[in-house]
Amino acid sequence: MTCGRAGRGAHFFAVEIIKGELQRLRSGLGADDGRQQPFLVRGRFTAEDPARVIANARAVLACVLQQTSDWPALERWSELLPTGFVQRCAPEPADPEPGRPFDADAWLQKWRAMTSEQKSAFSQEPWTLSDWLYYFDPTDEGIGHDRSWWWWDAGSDESGNGWVEVATTGWPFGSGSLSWLIEASGGRDLAYGP
Repeated sequence: MTCGRAGRGAHFFAVEIIKGELQRLRSGLGADDGRQQPFLVRGRFTAEDPARVIANARAVLACVLQQTSDWPALERWSELLPTGFVQRCAPEPADPEPGRPFDADAWLQKWRAMTSEQKSAFSQEPWTLSDWLYYFDPTDEGIGHDRSWWWWDAGSDESGNGWVEVATTGWPFGSGSLSWLIEASGGRDLAYGP
């Protein structure tokens, strides 16, 4: 992990990181990025072709970020996003019966009854597309206005493994959406650290 400075001008700093994210996805780090000192976290992953994983992840995230000013309905996302990413997502659950909303208390009770092994296995399952998009959705139905990471850089190391670096609000951070992005883009065994 690399630590940046916060303090005076932190809000301006955060806005600049967010504004530059789409540019970094399309073209990599720019000259202005070198002057910023965000809190960076690196995730390393394995893959047969790390460059392909990075290209896939960039394409998916760029597509999502381009839609934030006019957020599409869930049904449109399968047309907008790369097919491979959508196909790796879990099927959407069946709608509850009319008049019966999702029962969060029942779900929480079921979760609490699971063993740690069951919870771990559940956490490793593929995400649904709607669950993943929730973390980027800027409307009242999502938390895209309060994200905890922004794409910074990516590449591969001399051992042939890939890495992705994100600017974040601190450590730990909400990394699940990033982990699924890398996994659904073809990466495996994502681990965070120096």
